[in-house]
Amino acid sequence: MTETASAIPTGEYDFVVVSNRLPVDRVIEADGTASWARSPGGLVTALEPVMRQHEGAWIGWGGQPDLEFEPFDSDGIRVVPVPLTAHDLENYYEGFSNDTLWPLYHDVINPPTYHRDWWESYIDVNQRFADATAAASAIGAVVWVQDYQLQLVPKMLRELRPDLTIGFFNHIPFPPYGIYSQLPWRTQIVEGLLGADVIGFQRVADASNFQRAVRRLKGYVTKGTQIEVPLVDDSPGVRVFGPIKRQGSFRTVVAKSFPISIDAASFEALARTPEVQDRARQIRADLGNPKTVMLGVDRLDYTKGIGHRLKAYGELLAEGRLNAEDVTLVQVANPSRERVQAYMALRDEIELTVGRINGDYGTIAHVPISYHHHGYPREEMVALYLAADVMLVTALRDGMNLVAKEYVACRFDEDGVLILSEFAGASDELKRALLINPHDIDGLKETILQAIAMPKRDRSARMRSLRRRVLENDVSRWSTEFLRVLESRAHHGSEGHALN
Repeated sequence: MTETASAIPTGEYDFVVVSNRLPVDRVIEADGTASWARSPGGLVTALEPVMRQHEGAWIGWGGQPDLEFEPFDSDGIRVVPVPLTAHDLENYYEGFSNDTLWPLYHDVINPPTYHRDWWESYIDVNQRFADATAAASAIGAVVWVQDYQLQLVPKMLRELRPDLTIGFFNHIPFPPYGIYSQLPWRTQIVEGLLGADVIGFQRVADASNFQRAVRRLKGYVTKGTQIEVPLVDDSPGVRVFGPIKRQGSFRTVVAKSFPISIDAASFEALARTPEVQDRARQIRADLGNPKTVMLGVDRLDYTKGIGHRLKAYGELLAEGRLNAEDVTLVQVANPSRERVQAYMALRDEIELTVGRINGDYGTIAHVPISYHHHGYPREEMVALYLAADVMLVTALRDGMNLVAKEYVACRFDEDGVLILSEFAGASDELKRALLINPHDIDGLKETILQAIAMPKRDRSARMRSLRRRVLENDVSRWSTEFLRVLESRAHHGSEGHALN
């Protein structure tokens, strides 16, 4: 039973971030002692200064099932855990989040699975996140909820704590209504999101897709980036949704794009260090100093189009348009969701293709594909970016794709060519990349050949333009802009007003 708003104790934190994972990782030392280390993700980097400035709290899961611990302070951030059981992870996370929502939101590249018990677990876990957030937040606090695992939290939180200003950011795409409408719980998800004051998306198209879903499912009026959500005020606090009791009373929700980015300056600074540059030269030497090094860096996920890029590369080798002795494709495939059946099948498929291409075209001294199914530390990734002449980002659907921006940020030498899928959110900004439709294998092949043959002057002109964009629109600017809009809603007030 959810506590009523009056029974929820208020906390002391004026700024609260809520995400599936905490900003710290549990580390077990060789002697068995446990400690916590800051996660390397861009979200943590972007929000850390804001968290310290406001003495903020971060609500999330500790990364291991059945791990319970008391809240603690980490580098000026209050870490507040929401424990998850193995059953929660199986149903809420691996099930509903990653086998229902993830494929649905990525244009049904892989068929989503709909299970009612998964949905019930999703509701239960979202409620626990909302309860923990309500208890940690001070009166009038600003709360920023992150991503698709927690789409019900804004509404739940508003019902518990109507005094809060609530933001939500969706890091993955939001699908067109024709796809979204397949979800049996489509209305509940939309209502959950509309509990926020500001809902952020990666692309303008994602925000438009969401607004259309709101119009179709709820009949609410949308004007530009604003959605008019009817109020009900005959219960304690201000509750959203339900029948309209007073004609014309509503609150305004902002739904718009805020394209996320990276800490570009830190990537460039790392790329300029002599150690990383030496490592980049060593990588090329270890590969046999081919004329061209191509690079793919992806989570091993069916949305990333790894199979499409391998097919195009294999055909170019088969046709003799690329010489296997002259070109090496380095493919880093970070392990992902390895207990989910679709991901196990994908790994088998990719590794079978890599083996076939290397078996057909490799020599004793050289293999066409250098394949790595594990992650690397940031220093090694930056060295790989510097070593690569061509970066391949062939996502079939991607909210943003920060790898593309990382590659650009590292290329202070103004060299290298970025091949970028038009279905990645980054393509809206990085228009001087070579944009491709990854489903068009012939077009992808021609673009790979164009990238390899591109004169230095053209490479430099494109990279300069790309770098200006990435360095100007970094992750700090992203968080600053979102919070500016969110805090303006706090000043505007969410008490509702009448239609004119």
